[in-house]
Amino acid sequence: MRVQELAARAGVSGHAVRYYHRLGLLAPTRDPENRYRRFDEAAVRRLRFIRRAQGLGFSLAEVKEILAMSHDGASPCPTVREIVRKRIVENAARIRELEALQARLERVERRWAKLPDRVPDGHAVCHLIESFADDA
Repeated sequence: MRVQELAARAGVSGHAVRYYHRLGLLAPTRDPENRYRRFDEAAVRRLRFIRRAQGLGFSLAEVKEILAMSHDGASPCPTVREIVRKRIVENAARIRELEALQARLERVERRWAKLPDRVPDGHAVCHLIESFADDA
């Protein structure tokens, strides 16, 4: 099958198929008559695997490493588990940061609701932001 057929079967764009090919995640053969890329059923499964891994937050570099391990006959499962453990810790930290940002935004919104709008006077761009203190 050609790029567009593979893309349709896997639910991605043709651009994504070509991008994954450039990264070495897909390895098509070439049609000897017209040099078009040709993909087989294994490419559909591989592309679906790539999308599932991305849906779990794996980077394309990590996906490539996992695919290489599998291709070499080594179990990628320990690596996958370690990546997931690491991602859980990273996400928890990001969630805490976002919760703190949300609280800060809610506080400044309440404060700024009491302040008038001002026209820039050459000394200030937006007095709301400029009046913001990190402890808000």
